[in-house]
Amino acid sequence: MNSKINKLKELNALAQLGGGQKRIDKQHAKKKLTARERIQYLLDEGSFEEIGALVTHRTTDFGMDKEIYYGDGVVTGYGTVNGKLIYVYAQDFTVFGGALSETHAEKICKIMDLAVKVGAPIVGLNDSGGARIQEGVKSLGGYADIFYRNVQASGVVPQISAIMGPCAGGAVYSPAMTDFTLMVEDTSYMFVTGPNVVKTVTNETVSSEDLGGAHTHASKSGVAHKTSVNDISCLEDVKKLLSYLPQNNTETTEKLAFSPKDEVRQALNNIIPDNPNKPYDMHEIITGIIDTDSFYEIHKDYAENIIVGFARLGGRSIGIIANQPMFLAGVLDVNSSKKAARFTRFCDAFNIPLLVLVDVPGFLPGTDQEWNGIIVHGAKLLYALSEATVPRVTVITRKAYGGAYDVMNSKHIGADFNYAWPGAEIAVMGAKGASEIIFRKEIASASNPEAKLAEKETEYANTFANPYSAAKRGFIDEVILPENTRRKLIKTFSMLENKKVSLPNRKHGNIPL
Repeated sequence: MNSKINKLKELNALAQLGGGQKRIDKQHAKKKLTARERIQYLLDEGSFEEIGALVTHRTTDFGMDKEIYYGDGVVTGYGTVNGKLIYVYAQDFTVFGGALSETHAEKICKIMDLAVKVGAPIVGLNDSGGARIQEGVKSLGGYADIFYRNVQASGVVPQISAIMGPCAGGAVYSPAMTDFTLMVEDTSYMFVTGPNVVKTVTNETVSSEDLGGAHTHASKSGVAHKTSVNDISCLEDVKKLLSYLPQNNTETTEKLAFSPKDEVRQALNNIIPDNPNKPYDMHEIITGIIDTDSFYEIHKDYAENIIVGFARLGGRSIGIIANQPMFLAGVLDVNSSKKAARFTRFCDAFNIPLLVLVDVPGFLPGTDQEWNGIIVHGAKLLYALSEATVPRVTVITRKAYGGAYDVMNSKHIGADFNYAWPGAEIAVMGAKGASEIIFRKEIASASNPEAKLAEKETEYANTFANPYSAAKRGFIDEVILPENTRRKLIKTFSMLENKKVSLPNRKHGNIPL
């Protein structure tokens, strides 16, 4: 028996080494952790249970039968983060550059199946050169098996992808179908076709970093929801993100201990400028409403005219969507609509209430927006909020003009409670533009057109550029003092905690993709 026990210990030791010490040293030289080190840092100490440590590939072509590594380039298993169960896989770049094989894919699929059955999040730590070309179509089939499971798990358990090295070709589509994608600066990149192919086909010369690096995907494409300076920072981000999420779609997030005190926040009274055209930072309002230091922003560097992220309010996890007047005056455009729609659907899938803070002058005009489909992209946000059944509360801080008023979680599309601050302007358009249209003839015939326009602008503003016309019709439930916003929202979300909605019987709707 001792010899058999020793044999097992020997095999497990080989599995722990992955591709060997030299390749581990190369990984460290690139300022990257190994797959096992990443898992060890992510999970609670001593909680990791590995699955499939002794799996090996089955390929004999191209001399592959002489290169056998236990684990076959991916470490899979389960453990806990802050005491909560998660399933994890980490691709091991020291084994064939983390290239995906048939058995490598089978290991990933096994834990994905378990995660759905048990109801716990899936975290993938990606670091792979792509499909293992020695296996041909078998490796491609492995990717498709993973993609299929990404779709089956979508909206059932949270899925998080951390890109901690290369991720190219077909490998990019699994992270793209997960809920959140995090990238490490300078050591990770994602693209469907690399710089060499781009050069051959389009004659463009571009570096891997510029084509698909962390900064590119965080600011230009929106593929990356978060970037981190190194592996450790990235894994800390994964931990923090998980703290705002439930285990699955049948649960709600854990409510932290909270004892209401004096929840009035006087500072909120002084944030909105007297000049309606002057910007302010919506982050200040968010900070004044939520629990201290609890905001975790998503997609921070992409479509900066809208803010999305998680926070806690009275100990509860909530999702926040907020126009940002500091960028493009907070207008809705193609990218901001997509960003907010995606975030809305995630929160709705996992029972996370939504707070929408509105200061929106409308949709961004221009040929670029129209030709790039602002109609259909704006409709995505409209559809996502209309479809959402979680508690939904809106606060209009300043402007809510035109169709953007409707789209930003108005009462008309099913919001549960709609509040407005006293200075809120709710109208089809701004007073100046409206006056120029309504009183065009009167202004044109006046002896002093500029004075007449100013007079009519004031008249229109007094009639419509306030929250009271909407409040009279019940479109605004209450006009509140800014200082009372936090107190009101804590009570409102508490009241809505057991909200239930009956939906029509259908397979699924047809969101305007």
